[in-house]
Amino acid sequence: MIVRTVLLLSVALFASVGSLAQPLSDAQLKAFAAQTEWRFAVVSNIGEDGPEARIRLHNRSDVALPEGTGDWRLYFHSVRRVSDTTVSGLHLTHVQGDLHRVAPTEDFPGLAPGESLELFYQPSSAMAAYTDFMPRAFIHRPGSEPAVFANTDTEDMSRFVDVFDREAQQRRSAQDQVPIATAERRYERNRTIHSQRVSDQAVRQRIIPKPLSLETHWGSATLSPDWTIHYAGCLSSEADYLAEQLSTLFNAEFPSAADHESVSGPIISLRVESEDTDLPEQAESYRLEIDDDQIRITGRDNAGAFYGLQSLLKLLPATMNSDSVTLPNLTVLDAPRAGWRGMHYDMGRNFHGQAVTLRLIEQMGRYKLNKLHLHLTEDEGWRLEIPGLPELTDVGGERCFDPEETDCLLTQLGTGPHKSGSGNGYYTRDDFIEILEYAAARHIEVIPEIDMPGHARAAIKSMDARYRRLMAAEQPEAARQYLLSHPEDTSDYMTVQNYTDNSIDVCLESTYAFVDKVMYELQQMYRDAGLKLNIFHMGGDEVGKGSWTGSPACRDLIAEREGVAGVADLKPYFVSRVAALAKQRGLALAGWEDGLMYDANNPFNRGQFDNDRVIANAWDNIWEWGVADRAYRLANAGYEVVLSHGTHLYFDHPYEAHPKERGYYWATRYTDTRKVFGYMPEHLYANADTTRNGAPIDNLEALVGRALPPLKQPDNILGIQGQVWTETIRTPEQLERMVYPRLLALAERAWHRAEWEGGSSSAEARAREFAVFARTLAERELPRLAEAGVQAYLAPPGARWENGQLQVNTALPGLPVEVSTNGLDWQAFQSSVSAEQAPVMLRTRLDNNVSRSTRLD
Repeated sequence: MIVRTVLLLSVALFASVGSLAQPLSDAQLKAFAAQTEWRFAVVSNIGEDGPEARIRLHNRSDVALPEGTGDWRLYFHSVRRVSDTTVSGLHLTHVQGDLHRVAPTEDFPGLAPGESLELFYQPSSAMAAYTDFMPRAFIHRPGSEPAVFANTDTEDMSRFVDVFDREAQQRRSAQDQVPIATAERRYERNRTIHSQRVSDQAVRQRIIPKPLSLETHWGSATLSPDWTIHYAGCLSSEADYLAEQLSTLFNAEFPSAADHESVSGPIISLRVESEDTDLPEQAESYRLEIDDDQIRITGRDNAGAFYGLQSLLKLLPATMNSDSVTLPNLTVLDAPRAGWRGMHYDMGRNFHGQAVTLRLIEQMGRYKLNKLHLHLTEDEGWRLEIPGLPELTDVGGERCFDPEETDCLLTQLGTGPHKSGSGNGYYTRDDFIEILEYAAARHIEVIPEIDMPGHARAAIKSMDARYRRLMAAEQPEAARQYLLSHPEDTSDYMTVQNYTDNSIDVCLESTYAFVDKVMYELQQMYRDAGLKLNIFHMGGDEVGKGSWTGSPACRDLIAEREGVAGVADLKPYFVSRVAALAKQRGLALAGWEDGLMYDANNPFNRGQFDNDRVIANAWDNIWEWGVADRAYRLANAGYEVVLSHGTHLYFDHPYEAHPKERGYYWATRYTDTRKVFGYMPEHLYANADTTRNGAPIDNLEALVGRALPPLKQPDNILGIQGQVWTETIRTPEQLERMVYPRLLALAERAWHRAEWEGGSSSAEARAREFAVFARTLAERELPRLAEAGVQAYLAPPGARWENGQLQVNTALPGLPVEVSTNGLDWQAFQSSVSAEQAPVMLRTRLDNNVSRSTRLD
């Protein structure tokens, strides 16, 4: 670990600081933070000593930081941990999670007005993106209000992060083979899409996700508000939904009537025919028929009818410019490939509010996704009101600078020192019930996750606060009722996310009282929504190695309980206890893959759980790590498996390899919409395209060094699920850009089995199919999302000079491109732009939504 500080002198530093030995006042602290510029920079990721980064403070205020120890402290967020070190009078310390502290020592020479200080440090791993740095660094002294450095109090990363303009900054290591995206490289990548011939008719009739079959017939139907929705009584909710959608689109009321009422004129007929032999056999199947003056939607069940009406809506334009629309006569027969078509949303790290959750549910329904996995709790936040346990949200739902954590959790992930910072909040009980009802109307099952025994810091600290409150009220028995940590626990561990205190003590009986209380309250919310809670997701992943080794309660349990011989038995013991609680309440148990495994290769004995269903999310498929076969191992061991793989289905990863792209890149350098579209759920090993460093994988078994197990119980693979984790996602707008349009490619693969999928998949056939999909996104679905208030991600265009003229293309053919010669004035691209006007800036646009700009020299 190397940390060095440099003071950049310009005027009489030593004369100016000597007279300011007194502690800084609140006014001075605020003035210093308001006017001092704080900047991060990556020096290099490929140096001999490892990655190196820099903090630079330019004191533009009239306040000097005094020499010597002082009582002020600087705090900043860094997801890459920096080890404790002291250099040149500054002591840098890791506090907890991503929070770090810089404190002056007696050797600190001071920082006068007009001077700059540079602090060089080595993060634990490479930092190749602007969003690896977090906003809202601040200064604090005891008894004062923390003050945020003003230029860091923003989501505009350029205001506090220096540019990444060198290869040593953009590459993650010397072994990194992934080329950084440029206009020229995008142009070459996009050419495979643009080389495909796609007819206008193919785009007009393309339904996403693609149905089993679509046949057009002679003639057409002209849909207008003159049509009546005629529905079976059991489909009143679906009929109301269709009427609302059509009325909004046409800006006119669409009448509806139950099937016992006679109607005249053209009709949209909604029916359920469970015994219809012409329908596909599986649940959720449907038939859509358009025939002159009648549109018939027949579902195998209510969900099938709902998906049939969604396909009808996909044939309509995003906006209307007349009072009717003409549709070709056609027949669609359709059924899903998978029963589990899911989306996982983490609001534990950063909370974004109920409105964006409802928008996500609406779009999931439109694209026939049916499972919403809500990651409600994390180290950084507890996001659901639980009656009787107010501290879970009063303390665990907020982050601020409170070292004792009596009023809030310790600030993380760029929230800064105040509760007004980003990411704070929670769903009230009423909010959550409304979410459940809204999802049920769209045939979406909400699966709540309460993450434990790891990733549980918010719960632990909240129950510690509850303990202190009730002890102060002289209620010791009540105080201990839901305690999740032992006050004398000396366990020493560090998690992947750099926490040392986030594991629930699995040996305390109060832990299981807490779990049962939360299960009970969840069940009551579902009942109040008129629903039944079916699955309890316990998380279970990434428990810090060393957890419970210093717990007195665990020492006692190991000594006294048969079947628990050592610390290694404690996690399966915990899962068995939680499974038993779930079983008593009639619930299936779900968890992330590593929460259900002894080690990298061996699942827990399925027979130890009495639950009818135990579901595993298989996520860790970094090919060269040798654990990408866990999905098959778990399925073969009797677990039901949801494919949730990081290399293709993690929507918190960047869309392309570029420092300005948001997100983490631990599983793969980037995951664009085309990569999600190309995922093959039924041919897991065929998805092994490259290593994390971008090296092509030609022989997976050779890479892993052993034989890979075949899938022996395919019925245990339930389906697939996209994941969005939100460490770097602090606002609703950022969230939706990360989710869309990748969610549509997820829906395509979850619903439709393509002919090109297989162990020897046809790249040419996939390219042809993706070209239609991409144009449909650009011309039909992105406008539909925009109309619904969703700002989807737009990829920057590709460009090159050819014979002195500017050539451009886009990742989604059909998106308009704009060009600027000065970065300020933008015009629609014209083929007359010549190389004499270089350099030029380019971007794609859809209405008021624009991509990042890209430069072509």
